[in-house]
Amino acid sequence: MPKKDYERVIKNEFTGFFEFPVSYVRGGTSTGIIIWQDILPEDPRLKEELIKIIMGVPQDGVNKNNNQITGLGRITPTSNKAFFIKPIYEGQRLARFESTLAQMSAEHSVIDWSVNCGNMSSAIPLWAFEQGFLALTDNPQLEIFNTNTGIHTLSRINYCRTEGIMRSSIPGVHGLHPSIDLFLLDPSGSKTGLLFPTGHRRDNIEGIDVSCIDVAIPMVIVKATDLGKSGNESPIELMNDALLLSKLKNIWVKAGLKMGLTNKAGERMNQHELANSETIPKICMVSEPENQQSTISARYFTPQKAHSSMAVSGGCCLASACLIEGTVAHDIAKNISSHNHSEFLESEIKISNPAGVLDAKIIHSRNNNQIVIKSASCKRTAQLLMKGWVPIIGESPELANFLSLSVKE
Repeated sequence: MPKKDYERVIKNEFTGFFEFPVSYVRGGTSTGIIIWQDILPEDPRLKEELIKIIMGVPQDGVNKNNNQITGLGRITPTSNKAFFIKPIYEGQRLARFESTLAQMSAEHSVIDWSVNCGNMSSAIPLWAFEQGFLALTDNPQLEIFNTNTGIHTLSRINYCRTEGIMRSSIPGVHGLHPSIDLFLLDPSGSKTGLLFPTGHRRDNIEGIDVSCIDVAIPMVIVKATDLGKSGNESPIELMNDALLLSKLKNIWVKAGLKMGLTNKAGERMNQHELANSETIPKICMVSEPENQQSTISARYFTPQKAHSSMAVSGGCCLASACLIEGTVAHDIAKNISSHNHSEFLESEIKISNPAGVLDAKIIHSRNNNQIVIKSASCKRTAQLLMKGWVPIIGESPELANFLSLSVKE
């Protein structure tokens, strides 16, 4: 099994601290860490303690003023992610990777284990490439199975033997970086098992029409104008609008109840859990596109905070909604065909967002207004920002014992 020499726990003889190996990465517009599954504690409590120390997240309770200066996190949800990776072999052949995401928050100790992150997922093939799992062949592909959601992703590094890893740019990221294609396979009903978890393409909540749809992520879509907004506001403007945030919370809580969303234990989330959720359901304000090239304009919430751009999973979900008659998104999406086609065809949806335009491609069939989504994809870029060891400070005696047993001379 390929594995770099630095992927091991060490003890610093000078400081006495245990040091834990991590790769610090950017995938799309998210940042976080990647860790080998096989070097983590099996005990869930110790695993959570360890990654909270690494990221600078509270071990217990709530800390509204936490700025994460003691860890690798960067306050926002998009930069508080940890992926645990496990290679799966069939005989001697690498069949796929299993990925497990820990979504953290700067302000509280609760880790969400129920969601995936498409943006961060784009860093996994680059990490696998650097680790020696992917051979230097044209456009090497890697299948990733996400244990949080059950979604299969086919990822492809754009590479050729004559030019090396190809580079491209994406909205919200400065410069040219390794280009990654992500294909989410059979993404409908990722969390709820249903394309439309409420049974309807449109529901009325708080007197406002919304669409509740589950493609890669459960999401609530609402027209910006129905909330008194143009849809062109910046994320900062939206976060400074207390009345808007209150309206959005009321909508996503009631929508989440209607959708029957469940927590880590598989139990239906209650009103309190939904109101404090950092991950589901996402909520997205949509408006007519700001330019003629785009299909729709979006302001995306995670749901507690306005996103600086557009998440991959959210983009795939919104793009799918644009193609389905009867949804709020379809009402205002431009240049959408509604012709029946029993064969699978590819539709490109361009989503304007605060950072630019996200290109999503949906492969789907349509018969008598019933749609089947085979795959959804977005082009991302990724970076390996750093690889090395993080000193573990303030660990419990139980975690210290685990780390001590993990040190290899």
